[in-house]
Amino acid sequence: MTEIKNTFVQVAQDCPVTVGVIPPTKPDAKPSIHAIQYELLSASPYFFTLEDLIYEVYIRHKDIPREQVELQGATIRAALFQKSHPCMRASMLPKKFGWGVHYDHEGRLALYGMETEEYRKLASGAGDGPQLVFAMRNKKAK
Repeated sequence: MTEIKNTFVQVAQDCPVTVGVIPPTKPDAKPSIHAIQYELLSASPYFFTLEDLIYEVYIRHKDIPREQVELQGATIRAALFQKSHPCMRASMLPKKFGWGVHYDHEGRLALYGMETEEYRKLASGAGDGPQLVFAMRNKKAK
């Protein structure tokens, strides 16, 4: 998996919201992948790399017991990464829910609501700021 560093994923140009919105979870339903991504990244900014985030989201989304992860974590991880995974440009967080995603110089991730000053600073590209990219559009451009 290619590691991304010093990059800021801005919200999609056709993002339907104007502020960062917490992804909703339906009652009595397990959390969606983007809800788990939000939970992890908002609770621990600059802790997860993309690969670590994908792995942790997978474990939680599949309800794999911690005991099994402790015993077979390397095998689970190797099997998971046999196939490629999209970067955060494809996540619903910047596409639909208004969250910019910052990859720091070590490739660790943090979220910033599009209404925040920090989002504006990162998106300005000032100085030796991060490389700027947009999240993938929700619909094809006309």
